[in-house]
Amino acid sequence: MKNSVRAKTNPEWLTAVVANPDGEIFELEGYAAVGMSGAVLKPLMVNETQSLPFGSELMLLPDRTPILYHVQSGQFEVKTHNPYHPSEIIYPVAAFNSPGYIATQISGYQATNQVKSLPLFSYGAVGWHQDVFRSAVFCVDRERRQDLRLMKKRHVIAGVESMRKKLPGNRLRKHLETCALTYGCPAGKNFFLGRYEAPLPSAGACNAQCLGCLSLQKSKEISCSQERISFTPQPEEIAAVALIHIKHVAKGIVSFGQGCEGDPLLATHVIDPAVRLIRSKTSKGTIHVNTNGSLTKELERLIAAGIDSVRISINSFREKWYQAYFRPQGYEFSDVMNSIELSLDKGLYVSINYLNMPGVTDTPEELESLLSFLKSYPIHRIQWRNLNFDPLQYFQTMSRAASCKEALGVPYLLKYIQKEFSDLSFGYFNPPREKWGFMKNIKSKAKT
Repeated sequence: MKNSVRAKTNPEWLTAVVANPDGEIFELEGYAAVGMSGAVLKPLMVNETQSLPFGSELMLLPDRTPILYHVQSGQFEVKTHNPYHPSEIIYPVAAFNSPGYIATQISGYQATNQVKSLPLFSYGAVGWHQDVFRSAVFCVDRERRQDLRLMKKRHVIAGVESMRKKLPGNRLRKHLETCALTYGCPAGKNFFLGRYEAPLPSAGACNAQCLGCLSLQKSKEISCSQERISFTPQPEEIAAVALIHIKHVAKGIVSFGQGCEGDPLLATHVIDPAVRLIRSKTSKGTIHVNTNGSLTKELERLIAAGIDSVRISINSFREKWYQAYFRPQGYEFSDVMNSIELSLDKGLYVSINYLNMPGVTDTPEELESLLSFLKSYPIHRIQWRNLNFDPLQYFQTMSRAASCKEALGVPYLLKYIQKEFSDLSFGYFNPPREKWGFMKNIKSKAKT
């Protein structure tokens, strides 16, 4: 591990937090919390963090040991036991941050090669300061689309009961009930609450084998975070759900390509007629597709049917890193670029779903690749998303695929891109078409 502290200054460091075997979280006086970006370690500072966003969760990392910064000695230390109670085992603590916030550093920890993979969450660095938890994050989207305070369970249940009456035999409606009530899916909840964006999962198959796939894992070691849709809804079922949302929600969005399905480009045989049916009934609303962009001809089919916007998922613009994470089956990285070019040529609003992992996303090599892409493909928005995958395993996988230099830092990355591409929008959610002409960058206030 590399020490990024050059001198013993006296900044306002966050106090380290750890957990005991019972899951109790507590601070360790005399030790600063540590953030990690690949191999680079850094004590967390107040002016580089924010109060833990509402709805975020704190997690104990089992079978791992925390890396702490000992303030008095000025050294990083790996601690297996509480220094003030030597018989007590301690574990690292990480933050799973709320939607709209991307991690700028990962929780500092060590693990052996034999430990099981962490569940499919992101693991942001967190510490304690003046009686509150603070997280190493940057806010890219302040919209309250997935704010849990606006999603009261009783209101969701009321919406479910109402939709059962309006769409009694609709299998897609029933699937969304499971998403909303069993898995707590915010998108599913929003459909029943009649707000923002309604999901239209339709594809059971996918032609990628993403390491962090939320709904299908061949390895028994990693549990899926939600269940993949087990049937293909009929075009009429899809259109019925979409129309009831679009007609009753101002600036409503309906979108294909959810965490509980495969890729929509493998289900165009039902999505194409569904989109045409929707557009035969109304010109309102935004019809959106989230996809890996692998099948350009199938995407062109959906564009002809009447979709308005597209979001392409990318973990890296370095082809070797892309291949190592997505593990494409029957398509190439160039196909993804062709789909982006097609979407721009056809006048769609184009976003990339950029999967962020500090220590990889913010390396000089990745930044150079991203800048090259943005110069060639003038997309409209980067949707920054935290990559839900075991950080150390991801670092190791990417390092095997292609080498890289030390990370520049996520705040630096954000600020640099905004400076070079002032018309490019940053965000987290799919915007409705009514907002496309009014999108503004969220100016970075993070220190470089």
